[in-house]
Amino acid sequence: MSTTKSLVTIKGVKEGLLFVLDDAAPLPDVLSDLSHKLEHTHSQFLTGPIVHVHVRLGKRPSTDETKAALKEAFAFRGNLLVQSIVSDSQESSSALPLLPAMKTITGIVRSGQTLHHDGDVLLLGDVNPGGTITSTGHILILGSLRGLAHAGVDGDDGAIIAASYLRPTQLRIAGVVSRPPDEWGFQEAFMEFAYLREGVMEIEKIHQLHRIRPQLKH
Repeated sequence: MSTTKSLVTIKGVKEGLLFVLDDAAPLPDVLSDLSHKLEHTHSQFLTGPIVHVHVRLGKRPSTDETKAALKEAFAFRGNLLVQSIVSDSQESSSALPLLPAMKTITGIVRSGQTLHHDGDVLLLGDVNPGGTITSTGHILILGSLRGLAHAGVDGDDGAIIAASYLRPTQLRIAGVVSRPPDEWGFQEAFMEFAYLREGVMEIEKIHQLHRIRPQLKH
């Protein structure tokens, strides 16, 4: 592409990933930027467990041709399932909400490194053993968490920690430290999240999130 402007923005939502497309650029340029992100800059993060994808077209009309071209672009990523492709005119009061003040970061937190964010954070990448990620809000990781994660560092005991592969050296929420991972009882690599119940840290599979933290739906 001849321009360095990003025509596709990827954001975290509680249902998966939201792809926001530049509605002023020609569709072929947008598709080229999308393919570049899927094949190169974001390829290592967009693999593994199934991720639901929602596409927002802005003011661009939602034609059958546009939908077909976008679905073809995502088809090469078997773990990305397109759930919706809509334009502004199709959105309603029930449109997909973003998690409030969520910061999306791409990269790998390596051993000896610490990543901190004030507010909720979505990491498209891994936290390696010896790496640390901390946040005053929720921590969501589309990747492996094998280091230390501390959510709600300012005392928010309603914060959660979720990862596609949750095998950390230690989890902390507010002032509570998790039990050793080998005591959790999960043997398979499902997406899971950690939360506090009556001051004790618990681990559940991600499909239970709506039941345990229903306020995240708003």
